[in-house]
Amino acid sequence: MRQPYEYFIALRYLRARSRNGFISFISLVSMVGIGLAVAVLIVVLSVMNGFEYELQQRILGVVSHATLDGYEAPLDDWRELRERVLDYPQVTGAAPYVEGQGMVVFGDALAGVTVRGVEPALEAGVSRITAMMREGGFDMLENGRYRMVIGTSLAVELGVGIGDSVVLMIAQGRVTPAGLLPRMRSFEVSGIFEAGMYEYDRGLAYVHMEDASRLFRTDGRATGLRLTVDDLMLAGRVARMLAVDLGGGFYIGDWTRQHSNFFRSIQLTKGIMFVILSMVIAVAVFNIVSTLVMVVRDKREDIAILRSFGATGRSIVTVFATQGTLIGSIGIAFGLGLGLLVASELGSIVAFLESVLSVDLLSAEVYFISDLPTDVRAAEVARICALALVLAVAATLYPAISASRQAPAEALRHE
Repeated sequence: MRQPYEYFIALRYLRARSRNGFISFISLVSMVGIGLAVAVLIVVLSVMNGFEYELQQRILGVVSHATLDGYEAPLDDWRELRERVLDYPQVTGAAPYVEGQGMVVFGDALAGVTVRGVEPALEAGVSRITAMMREGGFDMLENGRYRMVIGTSLAVELGVGIGDSVVLMIAQGRVTPAGLLPRMRSFEVSGIFEAGMYEYDRGLAYVHMEDASRLFRTDGRATGLRLTVDDLMLAGRVARMLAVDLGGGFYIGDWTRQHSNFFRSIQLTKGIMFVILSMVIAVAVFNIVSTLVMVVRDKREDIAILRSFGATGRSIVTVFATQGTLIGSIGIAFGLGLGLLVASELGSIVAFLESVLSVDLLSAEVYFISDLPTDVRAAEVARICALALVLAVAATLYPAISASRQAPAEALRHE
């Protein structure tokens, strides 16, 4: 017996079949309950991490990491400014743009959109819009050809396809004898993209930057520069540094500011779900209390004999605390394995259920994605297991202390 006798006895109690089979059943239920609670928490947080990552990637596919805009007017010389910005090692890409609000009209259908004028050759360095094209080509945006690339939702709403002509109206009007009329121009639909987010697929239209400059009358100047940086989590800090180093006079923005509500809501939901599912773990851990209470009652003669042989109260506490901790540890190990397995195969599980039940559980018409992405993060898994272990150890204290306070003479009176 190489380990201390307390651990040896705890292992014997855990392995041996009790005279009361119900105790062994409760121990098994405790392990399974803790395991299922841990597995559910791992799977739920992994799915939410997957949603967060997928949302982030889809946003960054259209939105640049950061922007430098003219504060009161468009940038006078965006080419020189772009060269200066690209000299910074943190900046990996920069592209000019002209942006404004407009309304697209086709027949009797109309829709408000954000019009973004870009240089197609440079846009690939700050977004993944070229990889999102479903019809046509992004490189078909040419200066003076007045072509437009729109999202799939906007194309469906307007009922347009490749080659159709739409009318773009902007609020900046022109004075005529008939009064103030909105400025408008006919554009040919040359491409349709799908970002996977309704906000962009419905509300964003790309045109060539020179065409947008003429339409919004910026005289060839860009509204600002769209930037990509080597560490997207530091995009805001890099944009502030650039604005200061370049002499100020810029309005800066970054992807976290533009969509802060999305990520704030995800973090808030993750926090709430962690607290709620941690309570499920706590409820499962309470089974350890009932298990050990019954074990203490079943082993009261053994406790009395051990105390008669000189075992201290601390040794008795160690015996039953070790047994409860082992029950919790086995349950946590089971839950860890089950949670990681389910999280890694969740997409296949959902697909199987959809085929068996003939139900579309994740309709692309309702959700912005059609599958369940998962992202298992080691730090969160470790935190879940640590929390479950702490609760399991805490649950052993009351039964173990109660066992150490039993009087040996009282327990052996009727033996």
